[in-house]
Amino acid sequence: MATFISRKIVLGQPSMLILRRLRYAPMFLYIGRIALFAIADGSIEWLKVEEDCRRAIQLDYSSVKAHYMLGLALLQKQELDEGVKELQKALDLGRGANPKGYMVDEIWQELAKAKYMLWEHASSKRSWELQSLKEACETALREKHFLDDSQPEGFLDEAGISHMKQLEVLRQVFRKAGEADIPCEVPDYLCCKITLDIFCDPVITPSGVTYERAVILDHLQKVGKFDPITREQLDQSQLVPNLAIKEAVQAYLDKHGWAYKLD
Repeated sequence: MATFISRKIVLGQPSMLILRRLRYAPMFLYIGRIALFAIADGSIEWLKVEEDCRRAIQLDYSSVKAHYMLGLALLQKQELDEGVKELQKALDLGRGANPKGYMVDEIWQELAKAKYMLWEHASSKRSWELQSLKEACETALREKHFLDDSQPEGFLDEAGISHMKQLEVLRQVFRKAGEADIPCEVPDYLCCKITLDIFCDPVITPSGVTYERAVILDHLQKVGKFDPITREQLDQSQLVPNLAIKEAVQAYLDKHGWAYKLD
């Protein structure tokens, strides 16, 4: 390393650039170790990965790879909330630095899997709680009906009808409460016209059609510079983020976590 630096000085490279490289050298060391642990023969040392990622982030908070691998390491420890936060940071940083980069799509896929796991856990808990509450309410209604049976004979038929109506209303209420956790078709306007998958990074063309960014960029590169639906001439510089659809997608995902599941 000393020989390399001295040669650069002789060649006239500014000493500030050398110092900057030295300052970031430890970060590259940690990132390299992260990669080595990640591609080990099926036995990734996730604790080591976490340790090196945290050190790399201390040196460079904007390191997409460090946040990404830290997120994966935390997921392995079943720290889902923290893992999701790190993957989200990696995705945000990746989109800002290189929205066309291959890592952005990989990060989104891992983030979607993690958020689906969070929803699955929360959904199971909600389902159990709703079922327990439903059974408790039904028991309370039955006990009330039993007390009503002790009333004079003229009231028995009326009490029985009222009891059946109350049970049906109760069941409808709990069915409605559980609907948000039942998978259904995602609205078409929230899905890419090409892949039919829910949007991650939607962009809109001058003709008003919205596509997933990575998908339309792939089309422009491999098929031709035209809108696949309108057939109008199209260049990637004309693509604009569709923020309204992006917000709508996020609102939908927040309410219907099952939609994070990827085929």
